[in-house]
Amino acid sequence: MELRVLEYFLAVAREQNISRAAEHLHLTQPTLSRQLKDLEDEFGKTLFLRGKRKVTLTEDGLYFRKRAEEIVSLARRTEAEMKNPYDLVSGDIYIGAGETDAIRHIARVVTGLQREYSGIHFHVVSGDRSDLTERLDKGLFDFCLLLGDIDQSKYEYLELPFRDRWGVLMRKDAPLAGREFLAPEDVWDKPLIVSRQIPGDARFVKWFGRPFSQLNVAATYNLVINASVMAAEGMGYVLLLDKLINTQGSDLVFVPFRPEHTIGMTLVWKKYQSPSKAAAKFIEAFSAYMDSFS
Repeated sequence: MELRVLEYFLAVAREQNISRAAEHLHLTQPTLSRQLKDLEDEFGKTLFLRGKRKVTLTEDGLYFRKRAEEIVSLARRTEAEMKNPYDLVSGDIYIGAGETDAIRHIARVVTGLQREYSGIHFHVVSGDRSDLTERLDKGLFDFCLLLGDIDQSKYEYLELPFRDRWGVLMRKDAPLAGREFLAPEDVWDKPLIVSRQIPGDARFVKWFGRPFSQLNVAATYNLVINASVMAAEGMGYVLLLDKLINTQGSDLVFVPFRPEHTIGMTLVWKKYQSPSKAAAKFIEAFSAYMDSFS
């Protein structure tokens, strides 16, 4: 299995058409078709369903696409880092992050780094905890900004001296919108829109006082912008962290919980892994920035 063939496979998966993919790759259609058939024969799996005008991925093809994307991405990153001149601080920094206002502190550090090292480029991918740590463990991310507890035996880490506060996002004309604070029991009987991670968070469920199986969960989300649209359309009350949605000038309002429930955050990276020059500079700069808050 060659990297070149993986790139051919991904091009066809993206274009959903062998002719268009061949044109994009500057190959003849028979050559590309033969490479794909050889790949399927190598695994003994059918990766594509071939129609007259469109090819679609099988279940095995969908699984292989994810793995191929990871392999190609890691190979390209490694090649770029190895070709980087020894004394030049440049390259890409990849960070996975849960949705939190604390990302602004990372952005401030990166802004300063880019003033000094214009060749550093910063890439942020949002996602839930399991997705982010899986990519970090595979070497696809340099860092993750994680909310809540972390496995300190597995990662190097820097704890951030900030905490995000839980509350409820709702329409301004909702019955609870005029309250200064809410208790968890105030929304037990309301249609709730919750992050798909919350029901599995034992600490949050214990604090909330009722298992989610006994609540009216109208919808779940993994991106808060989608949750805010659902709230604006009257679907329900969104449980989320503060400062993620700017409610000024909108039809929405955020009301925090009392007693207060907060969550901390930590920047983590793999132990026993030599960082790239750009990543090492980021660790140095971010550590100094965090020291300014102590």
